[in-house]
Amino acid sequence: MRGVITGGSGFLGSHLCDKLIEKGWDVVCMDNLATGDETNVGHLKGNPRFRFLRRDVSTSVEIDGAVDAVLHFASPASPPDYLRLPIETMMVSSAGTHNALDLAAQKKAKFLLASTSECYGDPEVSPQSESYWGHVNPIGPRSVYDESKRFSEALTMAYHRARGADTRIVRIFNTYGPRMRLNDGRALPNFLYQALVGEPITVYGDGSQTRSFCYVSDMIEGIYRLLESNEREPVNIGNPHEITIKEFAERVRELVGAKVAIEYRPLPEDDPQQRCPDITKARRVLGWEPAVKLEDGLKRTYEYFRERVAAIRA
Repeated sequence: MRGVITGGSGFLGSHLCDKLIEKGWDVVCMDNLATGDETNVGHLKGNPRFRFLRRDVSTSVEIDGAVDAVLHFASPASPPDYLRLPIETMMVSSAGTHNALDLAAQKKAKFLLASTSECYGDPEVSPQSESYWGHVNPIGPRSVYDESKRFSEALTMAYHRARGADTRIVRIFNTYGPRMRLNDGRALPNFLYQALVGEPITVYGDGSQTRSFCYVSDMIEGIYRLLESNEREPVNIGNPHEITIKEFAERVRELVGAKVAIEYRPLPEDDPQQRCPDITKARRVLGWEPAVKLEDGLKRTYEYFRERVAAIRA
């Protein structure tokens, strides 16, 4: 089996490369390194079953030889990244998705789209199930990510219905773990980095907004099970345990043992107040649910960040 992973040197993409190789696949990793990091797949460079191609999937995803699956993970995913790269974000989820779908169609391969819980916007119901259509500002600053992902879902389903494409869609909720960037801009990497270097932990708003955090190994297992399934419509993958951002910041501060303040700043425009997946469908269709407890995942992630910070300071 041979899989193509766009965005394969990113946080999730690199772990997915590992997963497929572990399962006996050959992997072609495509990335233009706009937000990915080639060191995330550096350990795979000598592996004969791994190939890295520096390529912008918004322009081209052509590849020689047989392909059994195309997994489209290319896209900025953190607010600072997609606000810094708004047009590129929209292009990779529109033209990039189109190109990736065409490649899968040409090769008669499975196609799996990495979508997002941001499709639900600032939800009016919680937890969010796949049947919820969302509450999204179509012209707000976050729309470059939210709406482009909603378009990519629509395009994926159009290829399935009109051309019989063998498609899958995963709606990914907040995920954390090793290989996140220190300057990622999302809650966990921000909190850990700030606590480790002795800076105040930045919380936006009053910290009452909630998130749920899924450890990366659980997320990758859920995605792989979806790839191997026959489910065509979106499936939520995430941890249904909800926690406030303020409580999360306090837990990170306690874990690090840092005597730093929590600093409150204005809430960004359209920042969702709740984010929690209903994983009933994943349990039923995939036999999947998260196994790693938050305290265990945080310890593993802390060790990774501590080593990274130490290396920078050395």
